[in-house]
Amino acid sequence: MFERDCRFVAHRRTVKLADREEGRAAARQPAPMGQYLHPTESDMNSFDGAAGGGRQVWGRDAVLALFERPFADLMFEAQGVHRRHFDPNAIQTSTLLSIKTGGCPEDCGYCSQSVRHGTGLSREALLPKDTVLDAARRAKDAGATRFCMGAAWRGPRDADVEHVASIVEGVRALGLETCATLGMLKPGQAEKLRDAGLDYYNHNLDTAPEYYDSVVTTHTYEQRLDTLRKVRVAGIKVCCGGILGMGESREHRAGLIAELASLDPPPESVPINMLVPIAGTPMEQAPPCDPLELVRTVAAARIAMPRSFVRLSAGRTSLSEAVQAMCFLAGANSVFYGDRLLTTDNVRPFDDNALFAKLGLSPMQLAAD
Repeated sequence: MFERDCRFVAHRRTVKLADREEGRAAARQPAPMGQYLHPTESDMNSFDGAAGGGRQVWGRDAVLALFERPFADLMFEAQGVHRRHFDPNAIQTSTLLSIKTGGCPEDCGYCSQSVRHGTGLSREALLPKDTVLDAARRAKDAGATRFCMGAAWRGPRDADVEHVASIVEGVRALGLETCATLGMLKPGQAEKLRDAGLDYYNHNLDTAPEYYDSVVTTHTYEQRLDTLRKVRVAGIKVCCGGILGMGESREHRAGLIAELASLDPPPESVPINMLVPIAGTPMEQAPPCDPLELVRTVAAARIAMPRSFVRLSAGRTSLSEAVQAMCFLAGANSVFYGDRLLTTDNVRPFDDNALFAKLGLSPMQLAAD
């Protein structure tokens, strides 16, 4: 933000001092335990810490500057932003189920479900509704509050959407939030999912725009953004994040966070994945991302998207408890909960519960409608 005269500069200094005191008070009194905040659109567009409102635009250079800050300074700021908007000792838990596995025609370099990769994964039919509902009941009994359903399609047929919509209605009736990731949507399909009660639609941007061709060539970045626009216009909350460890640079990671933060409004849920190298995929030999770079990415996401849930997603089995704890300190407040993520292993609930107990984290509860 640029000031035009000395009076405005002086006013800004006064506001900054007031905001600093407000932030200290918020740090002493975090958000109520276990409540979902579910920000409104006006909340999502407001500038974190600004007196007069107005949405802050995070350019790539500004996000990159966050990445390059001294680690302690970055963590301190991220934790302060986190405390202003969320209970720092609460964690949201989601369970993810593959409801249609394998046979995807896309060539995403990280994915085991592409027919173009020799991963040995067989194509399976869309699961029956009762099978999915049984899995949702088990997830709820285990402590999950959101049930996410993934299907390996380029995009669903209308008949597929009808089937998924029926499942969404059933999962919602169990008292769970719902999320679906079905690929690229055609006109009218987002509205059908909305009418069934879908809370979130996941459609990741994966990486920065200029690196996208190194990840997938069978669809474009703009096509991803088009589906996100359809979802937003339909009134469904957006779940959108990316993957680290695909050979990208820090500049690409900063570019991803800048793209996510520039969505208007930003995604309500931001999953940050670490690549799980799968034999037979083009990225099976990709060099691993430095875990501290993951922590920096989480912190940058928290600062740039202060009201979004930031989720530690795939790849947690490769992370130590200490690294996960630093991610939570940096502002991550959601995890995938359950021993399976689509086609890869996840941290066992027993181990997650033990870690949460060590850190004093409590599962969030759904707010009453």
